[in-house]
Amino acid sequence: MITRWRPTLSLVAALAVAAGVAALAVVVVRAGSPRLVAAPNFRPVLRWEAGACVRRSAERYDLTPCNGGDSEVVAVSADPPGPGACPDDVDDVLRIDGGRAACVRNFLEPHPGAPGGGGGVLRPGDCVALDGRERPCSESGWYGRAVALVRSPSSCPATTLDTLTLGGPAPGTPSGDAVICLGRGGKVLGRGMCVAEPGPGAVTRSAIDRVACASPRAWARVTAFAESAASCPGSSERYLEARGSYRPVTCLSLVSK
Repeated sequence: MITRWRPTLSLVAALAVAAGVAALAVVVVRAGSPRLVAAPNFRPVLRWEAGACVRRSAERYDLTPCNGGDSEVVAVSADPPGPGACPDDVDDVLRIDGGRAACVRNFLEPHPGAPGGGGGVLRPGDCVALDGRERPCSESGWYGRAVALVRSPSSCPATTLDTLTLGGPAPGTPSGDAVICLGRGGKVLGRGMCVAEPGPGAVTRSAIDRVACASPRAWARVTAFAESAASCPGSSERYLEARGSYRPVTCLSLVSK
C-alpha cells in the first residue's frame, strides 16, 4: 500500500519562513528580543561622532566603515576646541561641518599629538600660530611656543614674553577664555633682540619686525617688557605700545641713531 507523505504543520511554517527570508529585515529571536538583520546592499550611515573611523588620503580626511581607516574619532567639540574639549592623547583636530571639530587619534604610530608634534591637544611645549592653533614645531609658520595655559595673563609664569587668547575655558577653570602663555621661540620678541623701526601709532606685538642686530635695518634693542612706559629701565630711549598684549609696552634702546 502506498501512502502520500504529508508535511507537518511545523515543517510548513519552516518552509514558509525560508521562502520569505530574503525579503525580511526583522527576525524575532525570542519573545521580547527583536534583532535587526541587515538587508542586502545595506550601507551604514557614517556620522562625525565618537567611535567613527577616519581614513586619510593626501590632504583629505573622510569617514569610513570601521573595518578600515587610519584613526578614530574620540570626541566632537566646537571649532576650535577649548582646552579640555579633546582628550590628552589625540593626534589631530579636524574641522568638520557646522562650526565643529573632530578630535581623532591614530590607530598606529606616529602620534603627532605628542608635545611639539603639531596635532592633538594644546599643551606646554607646543607651538602655535597667531590664531591659537597648534603647528608642528619642526615647520615654519608658528608664532610662539606655549609655556602654560591659564585663565588670565596675570597667572602666566615669569618666563612669559607674550600671550594669545584661545576661546574656551582653561584647564581646571569653569568658564572664560584660556590664555596661552608664550616663552622664547618662534617670532616672539625677547630681551636683547633687535627690531626694525615700525610705522607710527600703536601696533600689535606680532607686527613688530624682528631683525638681526647686525642688520642695517636694526633700529632698537629690546630692554624689557612693562605695563607702562614709566616702568621701563633707565637705559630705554624709546618704547612701543602693543595694545591688548601681555605687558603691552616694549622698552627699547636705540642701536641706530
